[in-house]
Parts: sequence; structure tokens; C-alpha cells
Amino acid sequence: MQTPTALNERYEVASHLARGGMADVYQGQDTLLNRTVAIKVLHSQYSSDEAFVKRFRREAQAAANLSHPNIVGIYDWGQAQGTYFIVMELVDGRSLRDVLRSEGALLPRRATEIAAETAAALSVAHAAGLVHRDVKPGNILLAKDGTVKVTDFGIARAWDDSQELTKTGAVIGTATYFSPEQAQGANADARSDVYALGVVLYEMLTGRPPFMGDSPMAVAFQHVSSEASPPSSLNPDVTPELDMVVAKALRKDPGARYQSAEEMRQDLLSVLAGNPVAVAPLPALVGGAEVTRVMGSVPPATVPPDEVYRQIEEEPPSQIPFIITAFGLLVALGILLFFLFRYAAGPEAETALVPDVTGMNQELAIQIIQAEGFLANPIPETNELVEAGLVLRTDPAADEEADVGSIVDVYVSSGPAEVAVPPLVGLTLDEARDALEEVGLTVGVITQRADPDAEIEVVLDQSPLPGVQVGNGAPVNLVVSSGPEIVVVPDVVGASQLEATNELLDLGLRPRVNEEHSETVPVGEVIRTDPEAGTEAVVGDTVLVVVSDGPAPVQVPTLTGLTENQARNALTDLGLVPNVSNSRQPVADPAQDGIVVSQVPAAGNTVPKGTTVTIVLGEYQAPPTTSPPPTTAPPTTAGG
Repeated sequence: MQTPTALNERYEVASHLARGGMADVYQGQDTLLNRTVAIKVLHSQYSSDEAFVKRFRREAQAAANLSHPNIVGIYDWGQAQGTYFIVMELVDGRSLRDVLRSEGALLPRRATEIAAETAAALSVAHAAGLVHRDVKPGNILLAKDGTVKVTDFGIARAWDDSQELTKTGAVIGTATYFSPEQAQGANADARSDVYALGVVLYEMLTGRPPFMGDSPMAVAFQHVSSEASPPSSLNPDVTPELDMVVAKALRKDPGARYQSAEEMRQDLLSVLAGNPVAVAPLPALVGGAEVTRVMGSVPPATVPPDEVYRQIEEEPPSQIPFIITAFGLLVALGILLFFLFRYAAGPEAETALVPDVTGMNQELAIQIIQAEGFLANPIPETNELVEAGLVLRTDPAADEEADVGSIVDVYVSSGPAEVAVPPLVGLTLDEARDALEEVGLTVGVITQRADPDAEIEVVLDQSPLPGVQVGNGAPVNLVVSSGPEIVVVPDVVGASQLEATNELLDLGLRPRVNEEHSETVPVGEVIRTDPEAGTEAVVGDTVLVVVSDGPAPVQVPTLTGLTENQARNALTDLGLVPNVSNSRQPVADPAQDGIVVSQVPAAGNTVPKGTTVTIVLGEYQAPPTTSPPPTTAPPTTAGG
């Protein structure tokens, strides 16, 4: 079946944009509201497949209720001429997959920003009870203005849903971004989306996913059993803090990961702000190979492994030959039945009265209209008086004659017009509740989060964000302060500096290290903390950690003029080691014989205790004796 050029006489289908596993995406025009939209149309070979149609409808129902700047908006959905479609916000930009293919690894800061905005979108979906289950670069769109948009909640499911489509063992998604529990056929929850986002962040930082193989099965096995090397091993620009965030997101045990997308988002924001992140680093490499282990906390698969991995495909196999054959047989059977019924019952009326379904709920109204031989086309319309979900009118109107098989537009109330969500951050819970009631909104899910700077029950965050348009009565989820979190300062005296600071960071405390001389505590070990061990502290408080840098240095004394014993005693008293040189220095003064005449190091130098000081002693040597000159007789003169 070819995609029609017009859907429900409202949407005009224009150029083709992309092709996915079960649908094509087109650019189109909403002729009623005169706006450009994106239209996702289910592949024709799946339109008759009830399971695929169920997934397609679920995408619309799940995503239509999500309102957030980082989520692609859903405007409408329906059926026309046997084709199922969804009308969505058209994002002017590229997918993250296309960016990675053309540009490779992103700058760490940009990758962190994209991951943080993606986490914000997932947090909103999780708060509404929806798990995406297929977080990957192809489903993350980057608008030209820099906004990140998450799309394709087509395989998301409600957490409490137990339908056959999402039962345990029904592996749906893309193997490269699978969580270990999905690869094993176990249930997926919000932490599975966190793992997939960790894979996407790894790929943005390094230009490649953490696990690659020759087949989806090989990749899935690595997700279950292999540890990824740190992104910094492939990209030296990645900081240790960013390594730590990736490490926690990629934990095999869901209980060891971030427990929510919001928790991961907060650490990503801390990285962007240059603040420390208190999570463990990625496992080290041993001998150049990745360390592997077997997961112990993920539930075992409920179907045989071969069957699980056989289902891991980017797209299902083509069913076109089967559909063409079945369609031909159905056409032939339909023609035969048509003539049989016509022969048995005689001519049928070509028109019928449109039934009156005003005030009925949408589902019942559509059933009655279809029972009369018409095709029902539901159209949402805001109404201040009629409850959402009830029929306002039909076109053609009730009791009018219309051709059997023609389309009857069913206008269904969507409730009052949308209102803007007010800003609530900084208000108390009671004040936020009053502010929402004033504009016709309600308080949704309330989540508590410790905050050292905010009083108890003060609003820290809200979803949807201020200014977002939502329907009257829509819930607004709030994160409120539970006050500062109190912890007890641990006893780290005698531990190494690294051990002490890690233990404090794990508790949410900020260690500040000072060094101090100590005669008794080895270098690098903790002497004391301030506050002391056992003292209560608020998470985020600074704890002073005093670390020994060994004994205090001493000043070399003046040794010249001392005897050997006096010099030895003076050095020993200061913790220095005396060394008497075997060579003596000749001296002319007998008083300096055996007396220190020089030293190394020189007096006044500051040296560590235990330093050797060499002294040189004087040795008297008498000067040589000289003979007096001979006496000569005076010369005589003649005649004298």
C-alpha cells in the first residue's frame, strides 16, 4: 500500500525524511492549523498485524501525554485508508547518530550537555510511568538552536503493564544499547534507560560504543559479561569525573547504577560546573584486556538464550511475499462473498443515517458509527464545559444521510484550553499547591531530595518546566527538599590519605587535606580529623583531614671548635647521624689538634632528621726548624 498524499483531509504528506524499524517519517502540513509537522506512518506490511498496530498506537498514547522541552511533542494520531499515522513536532536539525557518523567523538563538554538534557527528558517519562527501552543516538535529535529532543517512545511501556507485547522475554530495542537485563530477557525499568544513556554518552566521548561484535548476539553477550574500558583510555580529554559518571551508568547490577535519570542528570550538571562527583571509577584493565565477571543480581532470562538473542534485530524480516499472497487470497474470497451475499439478500441501500453519538465516550461512539458501516475519524477539540473524552458532535451531523463506507468526523472534547505551568521553584509545598490550583492544575508526584541550602518542603525542581502549555487539570511533578542529610564522620585515623578521602566522599562529605609534622605517625597517614570521628555532619560539609608528612626538619648546629665527642653528642641529640672523616686537616695551632675544624652540611642548613653530618678533625703539625747562617770574619787591610 502506498502512503496517501492526504490523511483525514487535514494532513498533507510531502517529502520523505527517514525510515525506521516499523514506520516511515515524512514532512507534512497541518492544513487546519497551517503549520509544518512530521508525520510517522506505519509500514504498510504491518498495518494488518495486530501486534505491530498495538505498538504503534502505544507510541502515540504514551508520548502524547509527555510535555517537556527535551521531548518531541505529539500533536495527533489516527487511521486513514488502512494507514496508521502519528503527527509530531518537526525538529529542524539532525539526529545524534548522523552527527557521530560525520564528526566522530564530540567535545566532552558538549557530550555532557547532550546527556544531561536527554536525562531530563527520560526523567519526565519515568515520572509518568513510562520506560523508553530504546535510547540510542538515532532517537536523540539535535535542533539547530542547540536544543536536545528525545523521540520514538514507540517501544516504551507502562511499568505496571502486563500485556503480551511487553512480557518478560520479549526483547525489544537495539543490541548496541541494550542493558544487561534486557539482553537476558528480564524486565526493563528506568535503570535500563540509564544504562542505555551511559552507552550513548560513552559513544559521544570516544566515537565508538563500549561493546562491538560481528553480530547482535555477540554484542549482547558483552553487555552481560564484559566491563568497558574507561572513555579516557580512548580520549585523553575525558576527565576522571566524567569517567566516574559513565562507570556508574554502565554498572551490570541495576541496583548499583543511578537509580533514576534525574540522579544521573545531577552528576552530569556537577561535571559541567566543575564540582567533584562521588562515584567509583571504571574497572581497570588487566594486561590490556577488559576485566570480565558474571552478573549476580540481574534476574536470569525466562526464555532460552538462543531464542532471546535471535529476536535482537534492528528491523524485523520482510513479510512482503507472505502479505502479497495473503492479500490476493483475501481479495478473491471477498469478491466471492460479495456476490454470494448480494445474490442471497438482494440489493443493499447505498446510504444510511449517521447515528447520534453526542455525549458518548470516544470508544463507544466509534464502535456505533462503524457498526452502521461508516469510517470514524476522531478529532480532538478543546471545550470548557464538556469532560475530556466525550463526543461533542459529528460531521455529517446526527440523523443526516451519508454514503455507507464514507468518513464521519467525530469531534471529541479534550477538555479546557491549555494553560501555562507557573514557576514553583523556591515556593513551599503548600504555596506551590495553591499556585497550581489558581490556574487549574494539580500536584502530581512529589519526590524528596536532600538539600543543605533549602528548608524542608521547599520546591527544588518541577516537571513540566515553567511556561510549558498543558491541559487543564494536568499534574505537575515536584521535587521538594527534605532538608540537609545528616551523616556521622567516620574514624579514618591511621588510614592513608586516599582511603580517608574516598570514605568521606562516599558519605557526601568534602575532605580538605592539611599536612603536619609527626614524630610517631608514618608519612601519608591520617593524624586526626576536624570534626572528630563520631561527630554528626551535614552532607556537603567540609572535613579537615590532617596527614603526617613525617618528623619536623632540624637545623644543623655549629660544630667547629668542639671535640669529637661533643660534636657527636650535639648531632645525636638533634636526631642527626655523625660521621667522622678518616682524613685529618693539618693545623698549625696545637690547641686545634683533635678539634672539629670543618663540617658538611654547613651550620645553619635545615635538613630532615636522620641526615648524616660529616665532620673533619684538626691534626697539629709542628713547623720545620732552620739553622742560623755562618759567621764570617771581617776582611783585613794591607799594612794594618
